[in-house]
Amino acid sequence: MIERLNGGQQRHRKLTLISAAAGFGKTTLAAQWLGECSRPAAWLSLDEGDNDPARFLAYFVAALRTVAPNAGEGALGVLLAPQLPPIEAIMTPLINELAEIEPPFILILDDYHVIENELIDRAMIFLLERLPSRMHLVIVARKDPGFSLAKLRARDQLTELRAADLRFTAAEAGGFLHRTMGLELSPDNAAALEARTEGWAAGLQLAAISMRDRQDVDGFVRTFNGTHPYVVDYLIEEVLRRQPDSVKSFLLQTSVLERMCGPLCDAVLDVKGDEPDGQTMLQELERANLFIVPLDDERRWYRYHHLFADLLRRRQQGPDAAELRVRASVWHENNGDELEAFRYAAAAGDIDRAARLIEGSGMPLLFRGAAMPVLEWLNSLPKRELNTRPSLLVLHASALLFVGRMADVEPRLQAAEAAIAGATPDERGRDLIGHIASIRATLAVARHQADEIAKQSRRALAYLHPDNLPVRTATTWALGYACHLRGERAAAGRAYAEALAVSDRIGHYIVGVMSAIGLGNIQETDNRLELAETSYRDVLRRVGDAPLPAVCEAHLGLARIGYERNDLEAARQHGQESARFAPLLESTDRALACELFLARLRRAEGDRGGAAAAAARAELLARQHGFAHRLPEIAAVQAELLLSEGDAEAAAERVRPYELPLSQARICLAQGEWSAALDLLETLGERAKEENREDERLRATILEALARQAAGDGKQALNRLRDALALAEPGGFVRIFVDEGEPMRRLLIEAHSRGIKRGYIAKLLGAFRSALPAAQALIEPLSERELEVLRLVEQGFSNQEIGERLFLALSSVKGHNRNIFDKLHVRRRTEAVARARELGLL
Repeated sequence: MIERLNGGQQRHRKLTLISAAAGFGKTTLAAQWLGECSRPAAWLSLDEGDNDPARFLAYFVAALRTVAPNAGEGALGVLLAPQLPPIEAIMTPLINELAEIEPPFILILDDYHVIENELIDRAMIFLLERLPSRMHLVIVARKDPGFSLAKLRARDQLTELRAADLRFTAAEAGGFLHRTMGLELSPDNAAALEARTEGWAAGLQLAAISMRDRQDVDGFVRTFNGTHPYVVDYLIEEVLRRQPDSVKSFLLQTSVLERMCGPLCDAVLDVKGDEPDGQTMLQELERANLFIVPLDDERRWYRYHHLFADLLRRRQQGPDAAELRVRASVWHENNGDELEAFRYAAAAGDIDRAARLIEGSGMPLLFRGAAMPVLEWLNSLPKRELNTRPSLLVLHASALLFVGRMADVEPRLQAAEAAIAGATPDERGRDLIGHIASIRATLAVARHQADEIAKQSRRALAYLHPDNLPVRTATTWALGYACHLRGERAAAGRAYAEALAVSDRIGHYIVGVMSAIGLGNIQETDNRLELAETSYRDVLRRVGDAPLPAVCEAHLGLARIGYERNDLEAARQHGQESARFAPLLESTDRALACELFLARLRRAEGDRGGAAAAAARAELLARQHGFAHRLPEIAAVQAELLLSEGDAEAAAERVRPYELPLSQARICLAQGEWSAALDLLETLGERAKEENREDERLRATILEALARQAAGDGKQALNRLRDALALAEPGGFVRIFVDEGEPMRRLLIEAHSRGIKRGYIAKLLGAFRSALPAAQALIEPLSERELEVLRLVEQGFSNQEIGERLFLALSSVKGHNRNIFDKLHVRRRTEAVARARELGLL
């Protein structure tokens, strides 16, 4: 069998499956093989509790780190999230890290038959399809895994060992009974036992233990029937009956433990000073081959053979077992493992203790990636227990919120309020009222309901206990988000900063990330691009390589900043990363925001069709998912695209339902209504200054400069441009000027000639020269006379009428038209007007 296992390695197969019923020596074989194999190996023993994907992946990474100490750094970060992203998003960066491990290595997943979670099976499929060439996966299980093996078989990527391969031959049985179990049996008796157990290793082991100290070995062998349905129960009865009372008691009482170490056993058994300590007992059990399996090389942690443990637990039921589990819970809590402490309290039926442990010491288990086990326990409780305990109802609502079951949250909150109605709330009751309000604030965040978020957040902060920092901090962030939605940027910034500081102090990972994103948003709209970039990069630092969906917003912020600085390659890369994570943020408008950014980027690249398609996709998402608050922004982008095509009337129709003064001012400029445009821009600029809306103020100032230039007021145009440059230079803005096209370029040239911010303007003019793709750039600029002719063409005048207005012969007008068409790469007057608008010449 060792040769077959080695053969799978030599043929570079991806997976080895060792599958057979309990007791066939699967784990022993794998351990023996690894002992003879030169490759480093990681070993993960699984149990039923590992069906939680977060827990499974945490142990998965921990096992890998025994081979590569830094493996899975990013994945560990995302496992702290209250809601895991899709399993493929977690596995992708992990697989990339595994590919960097230099020596070929093996990963063993022992007892995989306990895994019944489809997400974990999907993770394994995803891993096997992309398995790095230096990694080999081994699955040891009592049954085949839940995913299909057909493709691996067809591609010769699978080595399989099954019960028929694992059965002992007569010679092997004799060797095992003699060398391992220390029995001196005749060849006939060894062969008889092998035949009656059908080579089943556990059966041979159980028989051997039963035969110790027996005088009539021949009689035992004659009466032993390895195929009898109760043989296992019979043999374990025989094994237990022959053990000293101290060993029997130890076995039965510690059977309630999934994993055990010496100090844990001492606590559960309440060991006194004159009794053998747990570590000694565990080592003696291992030496006696009493179905105990070491879980680490240091022989600190152990577990019982599953079959043995099941039968021991069948004998150890009732109040005593519950008390033992409570002791295990206390030990785990005292040793800092509150999740395991909760699991044992829940198994013991100690509702009060389990509920207290969920709240955690400083940080609730819900905020530490344990939403699923908490929710499963709460779902298992009788309704009468839940309905009479408002604290459990609130926990239930919170757990449902964490796993995204929004529709189920409010009924639990209402039930909790009904349970506490009529009673004068004490300190604990007030905190529950505050927690209910905080949950409702979070529900309103998902719906972008600013007033409801603010109302519930303020109520929560008024009732929550001052020491309930995790919930208070999450509520503070929600209040900041409400202020942000309402345009109260200073208040939002203060709330985000406070939430960030407290989160860092108490280790509230998710709220820390969200607060840093919020701060970056505020800094960006305040035109403080350098600070915003620092905040967004801080988010990426906090998250690391973990595929936390929240990084979508950080990448989108960096994309916008890259765009404004005219670093279109960086903008494109961050935009792509943001779009990759956006679908993972269900029930949010992040995918829509990515499409809007893509529309701006495509327009800058000269791809008008791509820009229009992205804007259309954004509008479709808004209408499909009810993101009505984004429709005005979408309309503004679409209006700019229509204006670039020379269709001011369609642009006006597009923005008519909304109050969009910047868009309306642009339309007025396109229609030659300078006075109306200036009225709009002056009002907008003054209001933006009063309300500290620096982004709107900058855009209004830039557009006012262009409006005054178009109206013939060159002096005021330069003054307003000077103001805009002063606002934009600290943030390093470039595209905000370049996107205004040729009129802005001419105004900047004029400002440069007058000594206005020459260094900054030189940078901007350099960006103008590289702003358009080479295929779209003018071979030769239009002369002033050609621009005059083009403006009259735009207004619809005939060649004859243009000649009369400019005092030119008809042949001269036609000559100018030919030059204009050649320089713009067009053939018709309408095409010339549209092209000129696209290039910003009109």
